[in-house]
This record gives sequence, structure tokens and C-alpha cells, in this order.
Amino acid sequence: MPSKNYVDFAASQRTLPANAQRVAEVSPDERIEVSIYLKPGSDAGLPNAALPGTDRRAALRAHRAAQHQDDIKLLHAFATENGLRISEVHPDQRLVKMAGSASQMQAAFGTNLAYYHDGKQQFRGRTGSLRLPAEVASVVQAILGLDTREAAQHQFVIKKGAIDPEAAIAHRPNAVGTIYSFPTGLTGAGQCIGIIELGGGYRTSDITAAFAAMGLAAPTVVAMSVDGAQPTLGSDADGEVALDIQVAGGIAPGARLAVYFAPNTFQGFVDALSGAVHDPANNPNVISISWGGKESNWTAQAIQAMNSALQDAAQLGVTVFASSGDHLATDGASDGRAHVLFPASSPWIIGCGGTLLDTIGSTVNSEVVWNEGTTGWGTGGGISDLFAVPAFQAAANLPVSVNDGHIRRGVPDVAGDAASASGYLIVWNGNTTTFGGTSAVAPLWAGLTALINQVAPQPLGFFLPTLYQNPQVMRDITQGNNKPVGSNLGYTAGPGWDACTGLGAPIGTALLNLFTAHVIAGPVGVTTANQLPYAFMVSRDGHLWTNWFDGTSWHWFDLGLPPAGTIVGSVGATTVNGLPYAFVLSSNGHLCVSWFDGTAGHWSDQGPAGGTAGVQT
Repeated sequence: MPSKNYVDFAASQRTLPANAQRVAEVSPDERIEVSIYLKPGSDAGLPNAALPGTDRRAALRAHRAAQHQDDIKLLHAFATENGLRISEVHPDQRLVKMAGSASQMQAAFGTNLAYYHDGKQQFRGRTGSLRLPAEVASVVQAILGLDTREAAQHQFVIKKGAIDPEAAIAHRPNAVGTIYSFPTGLTGAGQCIGIIELGGGYRTSDITAAFAAMGLAAPTVVAMSVDGAQPTLGSDADGEVALDIQVAGGIAPGARLAVYFAPNTFQGFVDALSGAVHDPANNPNVISISWGGKESNWTAQAIQAMNSALQDAAQLGVTVFASSGDHLATDGASDGRAHVLFPASSPWIIGCGGTLLDTIGSTVNSEVVWNEGTTGWGTGGGISDLFAVPAFQAAANLPVSVNDGHIRRGVPDVAGDAASASGYLIVWNGNTTTFGGTSAVAPLWAGLTALINQVAPQPLGFFLPTLYQNPQVMRDITQGNNKPVGSNLGYTAGPGWDACTGLGAPIGTALLNLFTAHVIAGPVGVTTANQLPYAFMVSRDGHLWTNWFDGTSWHWFDLGLPPAGTIVGSVGATTVNGLPYAFVLSSNGHLCVSWFDGTAGHWSDQGPAGGTAGVQT
């Protein structure tokens, strides 16, 4: 039984908005369900990255069920003592849901609840810190659901009138993929993209019309309910849902789209992400988030719970993208400070900034930072007020914060087309409308990742460490800024990483090659030399490889490319004078031969049929 020694749960500290007015009391009998997240324990060695996603999740679930069994028993005892009911237990998420009346909740957690209105919304709220028995507080990371104020805003804009440069035009989502050289011949088949929505709904007729316009079969879309929320039409959040589905699906039409609908509260947001990360039914390996809020609006406990879910995603090989915001570096605030959005600022997520993309046909003519001037629309980005510089950004030449002159986590990491002038043609309520916003960039990158995952040896997962070491796979955006008109609160683009567009816009085929270069594309042949087996094969980057056994262990050797051209076909393998030889066809029409002497690889260009042998290396 928990002790009577109650302590302040500091991470739960809340204040009311300055203009909030108390408008009603909370009925003592009002039913409330809270989500209690336990503090993470050690998951050292789990899960095995070589396991498929479903097996990774099962391994982690079994591990945490044993690890947190005493913590869960303690919460059961706390609930019983306070007349509350344990409604759900999810050990893999470290989540226990507790339900009861408002009067029971207030007594159990040492708080007072009331309804307030801040001029924009009515919400159930509280002030100060919650209180818990000391031993319960020692195992709890977050208690979410008592306060129901809005957690985040969607990040899209609809084109209204002409915006410079007038030459910029909008495109269907799949056409944007073509412009960015996304890989062809891949559809995301066998993959699942999770999409987090904090409101809205969708019309199947819109999806059907949108994909018909793109010349694609409509993807499978499944709606997932979180905390009782259902897809509900009738708000501008419907536009967000349409944008996310049509962009993600337009890029990866073969992927399953699992859309997690949750209430727009901190409880709903965290529960949706955590539930998607650990969803064994849909098994998403990519998640797109087009919602966010200023770091300063988040409580410590909600940030900690969200970051824990994101770290779980990294463990499970799930890639998560989030929009960096649509109101420039200040996020539209007039408090004299710059603001980055969370969760885009998390060190465990890939933040997505925005560009203005000008094209000639399917070719990029120019691409600059998205900033629409006096309208106040433009890409978010900047330096976090909360998070230290992560290891993967150590060499990124981050600027100092315009708030305090310190260097911390930089936002965003990547970028893509987001301007309303050059945006996306989306079918919404039966009409084709041009959408912009960093809301589009998160599902754009999610779709690209699903394409790569289709042929990668394993899902990309949290790939920022690799990406920051290979910036050549991105188009660097060097012009523009995200400063509001008449303000210096913001940042300027330049060579390399910047706080407007991160590392830049994607070069799809280069990203594919980066993550799948060593994936075997096809066989060449097998031979035996000195009673040792040798297998020759071609990788996706066109290199010839050999794999051999020395009697004790297996070895790989990269024989590289032919003297001219790339490998387009195989002839076979044989052994001559104790050395293994492989014959391949080059893209220039020549026969090339490669052999391995046990230490180094060699090539000889035999030329075209009937020709003369040429270069030997």
C-alpha cells in the first residue's frame, strides 16, 4: 500500500494562460481517464535490430512486462486506495490508464479542476503541481489527461492570390516526388506509414478523386481510434488529414496508411504517438506528424513522455518526421523571442522545414527558403531553448540562439516544398485546392522513407546520424531567411546546415543509394579456387562484390565498378590458375572481367564483341 507521505510531482507543474477566465466548475461525477507513463528502465540489448518489426515489438513487450511488474502493482494499489479503476495496462508503452470521477481524481492527485476559457478554447484546467505518494512519484514519468487544453496546431496554409515568384506553380504530390528524383519502380509495398492526427476526418470520395488525378490506385487507409477519438468531418483539420493522406500515399501508393485520430490534448498526442510506435497490428515503420506547438507551451512531463516514445521508435526501427512550423522563426508570437516547435525540436525526431520550389517541367529551376513576407507565413526553424546539441549535429556549424546567444539543438534537419505558391494540389471537400506548409513536408519524407524501406535490408529507423555524415545526398538551400518582416528574430540560409531548411531538400535517388548501396541486386556466378568457394554478385550501387570462405570464416570484398560504365548484366564466373574470375557486361557495351588475388581486386576491359581488350586495372 502506498504511504501517506505525499510529495510534489514537479514535472506536472502547470500555469494558466494570462487571459484565461474560469467559466464553470467541474462536476464531481464527471468521468476522467488519465494516462500514467512510467519512468523508463534499462532496455540494454533489446530489441535485436536484426529482428523484423513485429518480433522487435514482441521482445520489448515481454521485457518491459517483467521489468515494470512491481511498478504496475504499485499503481494498482494506489488506484484501489483512491477508489480509481485501472482501465488499461500497456507494459510495452510503460502506460497505465486510470479512470474515475473528477472528485476522486482531484483527491488522488491533490489538485483542483475547473473549466476555463482563454478567448480561443474552453478547457478543463488546473494550476500548480500534482501530488503523489513518494514511492509512486519515484516510478512515474507523466500523468496526462487532467488538463485538456489544446496541445498543438496543424501546419498547413492554403494558397490565396498571387505570391512571388508568380512563375512557381503547384503540383500533384507524386509529381513533387518526381521533381525531387524519388526512386521509380518502388511503391512502398509491404510498408506501413503511421499518420498522427489531432482532429479532423476524411472523405473516401476525396481520396478516390485525388489518386485518380495522380494516375494511381488509392492506397489502403485505416482509421485508428486513440482515447475515444474518431475521424470527424467539419473542421479545418479535415484539410490536414487530406493533405497528409494524399502526400504520403501519392509518394508511396503501395504502403498501408494507418491514421491515428486522437484528441488535441497532451494526453491524446502522446498516447497517439506511443500507440503508433508500439502498434503490432499495423506495424508502421514510418510515422508522420504535421502538428506541433511552441516548446514553451509544453509541460516537462509531456515532453519527457513524448521523448520516451520517440526513443522507443528509434529502438524499434521506426522513423518519425515532424513539421517545424509555418509562422517563421517566431511561430507568430509577439513576445520578442524566437520559438521552435515541439516535437520537431526533439533530438529523437527528424524536423521538417519548408522551401519555395520553382520548376521548369520536372526540373528544379530554383529553391529558396519559404518566407511569404508580410503574410507571416514561412518555415519555422531555429535553436531549441530546451535540448542540448545532439551528437549528430556536433559538426553542423550551428548558429547561436537569437534568444540567449547559446548553441543547442538546431531545427529543422531536412526540408522540402512547402510554399503556398509552389505547393500541392489536394482534393478537399470535392475541390482541388493548393496546399502549402511544413505539414506537407513530413508526409513527403515519410513516403520517401517507405520507398527506401521497401528495398533496404532493414527499416531506416532514426537515420539522422548517417544523414548528417552524408550531406551530399541533399540539395543545399542557401538563399533566404525565416525572419518576420522588420525583425531580426530569425535565421539566414547559407552553405551547409542552416536553421531554415536544415541540410536541405531531398535528392531521392541519392538517398536510396546511400541506404541501399550494398543491397544485393543480382547474382553473377559461383566458382571454386584452391578448394575455396567464391560467390560474385552485383550490389544496388553497381559494384561487383565477392564473398568467399577461407576455411574458418566468410569474407566480403568490394571489387568496385568496371573500367568504364556500370554493370548491366552478368555472364558468369570461373577459375583460372587458382584465381576466381567474374565476367560482366558494362553499360558501354563492353565485356569486362574482374578477378581477385586474395588481397586486391583487378579489372580488364575486353571491349565490344570482336574488338580489342583495353584498360586493365
